[in-house]
Amino acid sequence: MVSGASMRSGRSASPAVHAPAARAWMLAEALMLGLASTVHAGFLVSGYAHAAARNAEAVIATVLVLASAETWLRPHHARRAAIFGQGFALLGTLVGLGTIIAGIGPRTVPDLAYHALLLCVLVTGVAWAVRCRPV
Repeated sequence: MVSGASMRSGRSASPAVHAPAARAWMLAEALMLGLASTVHAGFLVSGYAHAAARNAEAVIATVLVLASAETWLRPHHARRAAIFGQGFALLGTLVGLGTIIAGIGPRTVPDLAYHALLLCVLVTGVAWAVRCRPV
């Protein structure tokens, strides 16, 4: 996810955002959300259907795909796209976790495990994007 030029030069400056790596990371996150959305639609696993969770996950996955497309269309905006897309996904995931805690959302062990894993992946992606300098 880091430009090799800044790492090879030995500079202590933050590494630059590498657009293909940012794109791949966000597409992996979108895939995770898309799979969760299909589970909550009742397609992959029965017994976990939840319309509100399905819709939220589909919207968040779409935002991540659009942010990934931005890194392809405008590589010089990769950092901004990564921060925005993953920040939106992180906020949405925290809202989803809040609904689970409040008893509104699905309260199953797989949902809790999924949210914990997704939070780790999203926080890692956001932290990487914020720490990197713009290209």
